[in-house]
Amino acid sequence: MSDSIFTPILQFGTSRFLQAHADLFISQALAKGEALGKVTVVQTTGSADSARRVEALASGAGYPVRVQGMENGQVIDEEHWSSSIHTALHAAQDWQRIRQGFVNDVEVVISNTGDKGYLLDAADDAALLAANAPAPVSFPAKLLVLLHDRWLLDPHAGLSLFPCELVSHNGDVLRDLIITLASDWSIEPGFTRYLRDTCRWANSLVDRIVSQPIEPVGAVAEPYAIWAIERQEGLTLPCTHPCIVVTDQLEQYEQFKLFMLNLGHSWLAERWWVDERGKDETVYQAMNDPALRQSLEDLWEQEVLPVFAARGQQAQARDYLASVRDRFLNPFLEHRIADIAQNHEEKKRRRFLPVVEMGREVAGLQQSKLKSALQR
Repeated sequence: MSDSIFTPILQFGTSRFLQAHADLFISQALAKGEALGKVTVVQTTGSADSARRVEALASGAGYPVRVQGMENGQVIDEEHWSSSIHTALHAAQDWQRIRQGFVNDVEVVISNTGDKGYLLDAADDAALLAANAPAPVSFPAKLLVLLHDRWLLDPHAGLSLFPCELVSHNGDVLRDLIITLASDWSIEPGFTRYLRDTCRWANSLVDRIVSQPIEPVGAVAEPYAIWAIERQEGLTLPCTHPCIVVTDQLEQYEQFKLFMLNLGHSWLAERWWVDERGKDETVYQAMNDPALRQSLEDLWEQEVLPVFAARGQQAQARDYLASVRDRFLNPFLEHRIADIAQNHEEKKRRRFLPVVEMGREVAGLQQSKLKSALQR
């Protein structure tokens, strides 16, 4: 492949999550002529696992995604072939090629760089802006160098960036981080204006349980998937797909996930602690215990849904809750409650307390289960 051949979508991160989420969506959209084009993947870390995935993805041959679980009460067990990834590159080894392709061909950037993806590295500095400099260590510095190259070539050539890290307001956070780094590197103010005004940084929420890898590349995932993207003028989507929602109400999607799905998990963890249940009990097993299942259903029905109903969101909340039930009743997924119960007190505070605070605005709402759990 010549160095000039690149794709309109550049992806930072090789995670199995992206393989079964954005990359699969793009593959399915390509089959209908509803995507910008294929994806070039860039490994952002020195991880041996990532290196093996890059090697497997580099050929562009594609990979399987097995979808297993419940959807609308029906068991799903099917395999899809994803062919959206054109090639995969190592940032350290292929940096000059990445820099050239980025300024000429890329229209969309997708990232999922993990829990530490936004951390900076003291070794990165402005010397890395030089034409033949090696790749920066951190993801933010890599992105800054690429955007600076693009700005130098054409200060009007913006692009759309879709960080998929699980950070609230992830687009705003990444934009502000890059702007701060540009200031630290003493880059001229015109570049800051380019970052702020010409590039489009999308806030989004991604959700899909991707439970295990398929070696050397591929993944096993649940049927449920969503990519909720906050609407903004000038945003270029990588594709259109039934699981991609462009919305003016991103906060609603975030609250549904936190206060129904995550809250439900933490309620099962609360009962697991208090009732001293089996150390290897799974969410699926808990949902098939009639008494425990009823306590969760009562919690949702009596203490959570009324909060959303008072905000005029009852229909949407009930639809979302139906999908949560399907996810909790997934017979293929061994989601141990002991794992959910890690950092339980902090999770209770983030998942239970805001619902109680919102519930104070609803006349007659008791929320005795949530309040008792917070007092334990």
